[in-house]
Amino acid sequence: MLLHDVVLVDGTGAPARPADVRVRGERIAVVAERRGLAPMPGERVIDGRGRVLAPGFIDMHAHSDLELLRPGDHAAKLAQGVTTEVIGQDGLSYAPVDDAALADIRARIAGWHGDLPDAEFTWRDVGGYLDRLDAGVAVNAAYLVPQGNLRMLVVGHGARSATAEEIRRMRGLLADGLRAGAFGMSSGLTYAPGMHADREELVALCRVVAEHGGFWAPHTRGYGGGAREAYSEAIEIAHDAGCAVHLTHATMNFPSNAGRADALLALVDRAIADGVDVTLDTYPYRSGATTLAALLPSWAAEGGIEATLARLEDPGEAERIRVAVEETGSDGAHGEPIDWETIQISGVTDPALSVAVGRTVAELGRSRPVELGSPPSAFDAALALLRRDRLRTGILMHVGHEGNVRRIMAHPRHMGGSDGILVGDRPHPRGWGTFARYLRRYSRELGILGLEEVVRHLSGAPARRLGLADRGEVRVGAVADLALFDPARVRDEATYDDPRRPATGMDLVLVGGRVAVEDGRISGIRAGRSLRRAAAR
Repeated sequence: MLLHDVVLVDGTGAPARPADVRVRGERIAVVAERRGLAPMPGERVIDGRGRVLAPGFIDMHAHSDLELLRPGDHAAKLAQGVTTEVIGQDGLSYAPVDDAALADIRARIAGWHGDLPDAEFTWRDVGGYLDRLDAGVAVNAAYLVPQGNLRMLVVGHGARSATAEEIRRMRGLLADGLRAGAFGMSSGLTYAPGMHADREELVALCRVVAEHGGFWAPHTRGYGGGAREAYSEAIEIAHDAGCAVHLTHATMNFPSNAGRADALLALVDRAIADGVDVTLDTYPYRSGATTLAALLPSWAAEGGIEATLARLEDPGEAERIRVAVEETGSDGAHGEPIDWETIQISGVTDPALSVAVGRTVAELGRSRPVELGSPPSAFDAALALLRRDRLRTGILMHVGHEGNVRRIMAHPRHMGGSDGILVGDRPHPRGWGTFARYLRRYSRELGILGLEEVVRHLSGAPARRLGLADRGEVRVGAVADLALFDPARVRDEATYDDPRRPATGMDLVLVGGRVAVEDGRISGIRAGRSLRRAAAR
């Protein structure tokens, strides 16, 4: 295939320039700047006149762990030019597991991933999960070993420090996953059971990550008033362990953080000056997304799902939870008292509760729907959803600040990560719009990042973070994960009211040299596979 007369934006940040690019098999064979390549006999020629050719984009924080295994065209990501996703995020995913842990995790994060039939879960370790992805997926996937899984397998659900022997066993499981090809470790330090890990445990695990040349991607202990301290803890752990750290969905949220993005960026710059390898990703929206159960205090999550549900049924325990969530600020809710006007229901697993979808918890408290038992207050509405939906309810949190979003994305160590949850009745539009929104709103319209720089943030920089020497750039020998588009037409179409509208403006997307999108239409091929870190041993 010859991509003729394109405007080459190569992923390095170098100025755009005219070029012809030849793809042979899954690789880029020739890059002829200033054009001039003649077609070979029988070669397909794509007229790229007036259009940009860029590396396929890399979603540094994706929740497609099960979505990639479902039938379908994965238009959410392909229509944006995404060709690789980093999964296994926030300290909880589907490998490594045993039978008991798998059952717990499937229930615990159904609000992030939905579920699959029992027979689909044919693996238990990281290598088996990666092999399953190799059977054919729409885009490439890079996996992070989830630290919460390690704790669940070895320590259980107790809110206590791990013993030296337990840490040794978790280190062994982590090393197994890294040798199988994982790129590092993720943590969810506001999610049980990973939130119970202390500094000693995290440093010990991060040392294993460093030994294997990977990176740590922590969801920190809070994004509210204590956000700076939480980021500082993560950076100090990485420093002590000698481990690269990637601050995932690096936001500064809630009223207490308005205008405080520079506090985070100053921490990052000081750490880099001290020799810590720090990067970060964000999504270009003010609202976040998680599960309603994530707002509960950590003590309420101790013992697992059934123990949590029992506490919610106990009037005394429920009142303790209310005080923590509404008055003092629970650790699960980032230490901030929750304003129920900012919490919107995005999805339920029980269809009988669908009346709640799209409404704020405050609205539900005022309208007292009979489907929820006519709750007399916002907290009672939340309690009813938690009980009846067995902790699986998804939410949007409208707690962000536009000024912070813009400041953080402009940092040279920044990358794009959608944090896109693709299940639920009305999920966050970021799963369908993040990369197109960066190109449209924040590059074309606002000029926060120039075209060459925004492409670097979305392709070349993530590839370097992952250690993917043959991806993220348009150059000879690189894998032909490519996106061809007119930057004046790329547009995110997804909204909060209609979040599943695919982006528009991608004319051609190649995954491993195969056509995944052409003239804006998804081809349906499944040319992706699991990527395995080259340094795995």
